[in-house]
Amino acid sequence: MRPLTEAETRAVFEKLGKYIGENIQLLVDRPDGTYCFRLHRDRVYYLSEKLLKLAASIPRESLVAPGTCFGKFTKSQKFRLSVTALDFLAPYAKYKVWVKPGSEQSFLYGNHVLKSGLGRITENTAQYQGVVVYSMADVPLGFGVAAKSTQECRKVDPLAIVVFHQADVGEYVRNEDTLT
Repeated sequence: MRPLTEAETRAVFEKLGKYIGENIQLLVDRPDGTYCFRLHRDRVYYLSEKLLKLAASIPRESLVAPGTCFGKFTKSQKFRLSVTALDFLAPYAKYKVWVKPGSEQSFLYGNHVLKSGLGRITENTAQYQGVVVYSMADVPLGFGVAAKSTQECRKVDPLAIVVFHQADVGEYVRNEDTLT
């Protein structure tokens, strides 16, 4: 387990910035202590300084997951955000999308959100902006990228894709063997 390099930190913060903007600072400097990001086996973990000191006494081979996995670096050194980061992204999300109850199951199976399943969308959402997807009961379901801006969503075909799927809580069931 080691600190992130400057290039890795930039890649992680750019990806987080797509979803929570300048609220990244709130993730690091929290009222309950200081938190940090660490790399372990190509995965980025988010953990408190207190937990970091305790994890330092465990051998690297025996350490499975020192904190909450935020994502991983691919072989080409691109950062891919994981669904396990959803609980930390949802409270600070700048742009949100709410899906209708009939479309929730489709999204949780890994499909994109269609215009017919769109309940609400945050005003001034730009195209290709990172969004957090909620149910109509304000339960975070996952996150994705807006395929259309808020203005385009009003006049688009009902079967057009408005949010590209990236991760959802259904992955806990579909990929339970590979999630750590």
